[in-house]
Amino acid sequence: MIKRLVSSILFVSGLTCCVFAHAQLRVEISGVGSTQIPIAIASFADENLAPQQVSAIIKADLDRSGYFKIIDTGTAMSETSDINYADWKARGAFDLVVGSVQRLADGRYDVRYRLLDIGRQTQLSGFALTDIADHTRLTAHKIADDIYQKLTGIPGDFSTRLSYVTKSGGEYKLQVADSDGENVHDALRSIAPIISPSWSPDGTKVAYVSFENRKPIVYVQDLVTKERTVVANYKGSNSAPAWSPDSSKLAVALTLSGSTQIYSVNANGGGLQRLTNSGGIDTEPRFSPDGQSIYFTSDRSGGPQIYKMSAGGGSAQRITFKGDWNTTPRISPDGKTLAYISRRDGQYQLYAFDLTNSQELRLSDSGDAEAPSFSPNGRYIMYATKSGGRGTLAVVSIDGSVKHQLTTQMGEIREPTWGPFMK
Repeated sequence: MIKRLVSSILFVSGLTCCVFAHAQLRVEISGVGSTQIPIAIASFADENLAPQQVSAIIKADLDRSGYFKIIDTGTAMSETSDINYADWKARGAFDLVVGSVQRLADGRYDVRYRLLDIGRQTQLSGFALTDIADHTRLTAHKIADDIYQKLTGIPGDFSTRLSYVTKSGGEYKLQVADSDGENVHDALRSIAPIISPSWSPDGTKVAYVSFENRKPIVYVQDLVTKERTVVANYKGSNSAPAWSPDSSKLAVALTLSGSTQIYSVNANGGGLQRLTNSGGIDTEPRFSPDGQSIYFTSDRSGGPQIYKMSAGGGSAQRITFKGDWNTTPRISPDGKTLAYISRRDGQYQLYAFDLTNSQELRLSDSGDAEAPSFSPNGRYIMYATKSGGRGTLAVVSIDGSVKHQLTTQMGEIREPTWGPFMK
């Protein structure tokens, strides 16, 4: 049974050894929410002056979310345009987005927007953002975030980032992209496999495992300074890094004592502390959002199941009981939902487990789901899967209604992780 668990973990994390990359990701929407908000998004006045079409990015963000029905306006409207509310109501729009773009003398762009309630004939939101040309996409994502929050009551996460691992030829890349798969850049390039990326809660660093020294070692990569720190390079295997909510520590899985056990280590590599002491394999740790607990995978009961213990170590409580193979625990930002991979009838599926009422929901359609990661607002889960025999990334809402895939035009991608809200 121990060998089976090790094989599963290596299977889930080691698939980066045979993946390929393409510069951008293509979004393919296959499911929408049961209730959609009809919203008209006009082309922004003079947006052709900017490097990116702001209104198109906003439309794509809201369309991808699954909770909006986009109504084409067929015209450009600025934030100062006169609004014929009766006409928009007749078109079926509940809300209308208008705005403008202006290029300033210093080369920056001033983007202004308004969100209007058609029925009440009032303004729900609006602001102006001024930034450099390279940040035009980010400005559009921030507007989409604001619209999403004002109309659903939940923070939008379009301005957040993703990271994942690709391989092209003999080169591995840890890549970072916008939440829509655009604006890709390399955080790390290596001739050795890279697995298990994990964002720091402040969004400035990514921890990962590299095999560049012919063994798994845990590193932390600073995305701002490009510097990296060796966090765990002990005897044997060093794997499965996961950040504490305050970014001060990481939980890691080490074979320092023989079998794989869970330890905590300071983000600078010091202060190693052993947290589990079982006779089996304990791995894949994840902190709870409040930092008080750690969820992890263990075969101490005979097969891989998910357990919960204090962040300081000690006795553990078994969480999963359905199915004989449950791994890769991920906790939602509100701490109420546990996502994990479960093997049922020989297939590896993504499940969501409501920790408040013990209800379980299968979210994946295919039988090869792996590496789940919650969106910062907790409304979606990204995971790796296959489509047409190729590795892709899939996104599903926690109720299973909204679905879309991010694919490359050629090759495969693996090991996705969704970054946090940026302050």
